[in-house]
Amino acid sequence: MKKLLIASLMAIFLSGFSAHANFSSNFSSFINIANITQDEDQMMVQEEPVVESASFTQEIKKRFIEGGPSFMGIVMLCLILGLAISIERIIFLNLATTNTKKLTESVEAALSSGGVNAAKDLCRDTKGPVASIFYQGLDRVDEGVESAEKAVIAYGGVQMGQLEKNVSWISLFIALAPMLGFMGTVIGMIQAFDKIEAAGDMQPSLVAGGIKVALLTTVFGLIVAIILQVFYNYIVAKIDAIVNDMEDASITLIDILVAQKK
Repeated sequence: MKKLLIASLMAIFLSGFSAHANFSSNFSSFINIANITQDEDQMMVQEEPVVESASFTQEIKKRFIEGGPSFMGIVMLCLILGLAISIERIIFLNLATTNTKKLTESVEAALSSGGVNAAKDLCRDTKGPVASIFYQGLDRVDEGVESAEKAVIAYGGVQMGQLEKNVSWISLFIALAPMLGFMGTVIGMIQAFDKIEAAGDMQPSLVAGGIKVALLTTVFGLIVAIILQVFYNYIVAKIDAIVNDMEDASITLIDILVAQKK
């Protein structure tokens, strides 16, 4: 009985040892296969070529050249001229902006201390349309308050015209740029259909180039119009703010002159 028990235990022990050996062998084989697969993946990743994406400016330049020099050049000219006028107007309007409240207080103090001549000298030495309007009104104050008021109103219109100088050209370029783009679109579509007619067959390769050029001219025309529209709205808002300051300051000046006459 003891021999039978010992033989059974030895059989169980040997079978367990054999299973453990097989498991270790299989696990080692799995690890080796995983390592080989990982090495192959790394080699494949290293062998894949790295494609560098083009920058935004390079892409714009590429698309601009593909659009053709005829209409794209005209659209670019609209952008250059529109930006030049916009920058000039912005600089002029910023220089024309003055502190009207401080100027009005200074003119009132000068009238009280030194009279009309002192106030005129102060306005002559101050830049901006408001100071110019004040000078014209003070120059006519000897003829009466009504004459000074008429001079202020008349010269205010002159100053407003100077503020709005060349702004209409910006609106022209805003309307012209997309129109040129649409014209390029129409011409590109006509060329595409001409190629279809000449070939006698509807092949995508025949019309793809013409349609791409047509769409590129439209896109660039709209981009130019959007850029100039932003500048135009800023300039118009700046002009409106200066004109409102001119009107308020003119009314205040007339009130000061009326008070001085009393």
